[in-house]
Amino acid sequence: MEIKKNWYAVYTKPRWEKKVAAMLLEKGIENYCPINKVIRQWSDRKKMVMEPVFKGYVFVKLEENKKWQVKDVNGILNFVYWLGKPAVIRDEEIDTIRKFLNEFEDVQVEPKGVVVNSEVRIRQGVLMNYHGIVVEVLGNRAVVKIETLDIQLSAHFDKKNLEPV
Repeated sequence: MEIKKNWYAVYTKPRWEKKVAAMLLEKGIENYCPINKVIRQWSDRKKMVMEPVFKGYVFVKLEENKKWQVKDVNGILNFVYWLGKPAVIRDEEIDTIRKFLNEFEDVQVEPKGVVVNSEVRIRQGVLMNYHGIVVEVLGNRAVVKIETLDIQLSAHFDKKNLEPV
């Protein structure tokens, strides 16, 4: 009888995605670190570099009772949780990401639903987990109004640092 394996997302230390993927492979743990081909401009040249598509994340495929194996890998901080349990990612979603990256280069990951008047949660920084209302969207940035202490504060945030509520 074949034991079912599921895909899970794990958080990594910043800029450790490729290192974590290599360490998981050494331990015999199936994983996927989606890589993006991006052209970077330096002062004297342009160069094609390989960057992780999802900064701070690697996908692992494990049996449910073997999730503890991942916690011992240096550079892994934790699983991504949904409703109190490690979030299971469907095989079809991983396959779609693979197909998309095989077809296209310089893929941009855009947060879903960062639009004017939508409520968002700030994902990182000193205001992490604060909620606010998007006042204005300016390219890759958004102005967010945060009400606290009966006053309104507005700040500019990178849209990647905002999550719809």
